[in-house]
Amino acid sequence: VQILLKLWRNGFSLDDGELRSYTDPTNAQFLESVKRGEIPVELQRLVHGGQVNLDMEDHQEQEYVKPRLRFKAFSGEGQKLGSLTPEIVSTPSSPEEEEKSILNAPVLIDDSLPSTKIQIRLADGSRLIQRFNQTHRIKDIRDFIIQSRPAFATTDFVLVTTFPNKELTDESLTLQEADILNTVILQQLK
Repeated sequence: VQILLKLWRNGFSLDDGELRSYTDPTNAQFLESVKRGEIPVELQRLVHGGQVNLDMEDHQEQEYVKPRLRFKAFSGEGQKLGSLTPEIVSTPSSPEEEEKSILNAPVLIDDSLPSTKIQIRLADGSRLIQRFNQTHRIKDIRDFIIQSRPAFATTDFVLVTTFPNKELTDESLTLQEADILNTVILQQLK
């Protein structure tokens, strides 16, 4: 990941982001890590153990000026219009990946009940696609993630819907009650 650190008279910014004050203890700790040649904890979480290239620009003679927003093309998921429940338009990265996640599924499906497919985008960049009954609970999605990727068993994470972004805090809700049938769920580390 390429990150640009700009030092200003009244603070610093990362990748044309908001101004961060030098006096804030968190920001001071961030800069101390950089001075020691270490990757700050905040950036380690951002890249999930990947490589970070940190470039610096010295603008300490200038006051921070908020940059103009640049046009960014849409890069999200598409959904079909006209359906009561959204259908995922994007395709899985490979049919084998989808088949593998379903074959290794530790989720018990009752074929006499209505079911749904949930795509889970994990914090490590991978994704799982799993069939659930509509009566399964959000807690079952969390358990499925942990059973499929045991590394997340000791990690604190939340589940979030894609649009509108909403944290799924009540894990006792069924998938139907939470209105997440045939959707994409994101795993975000805390």
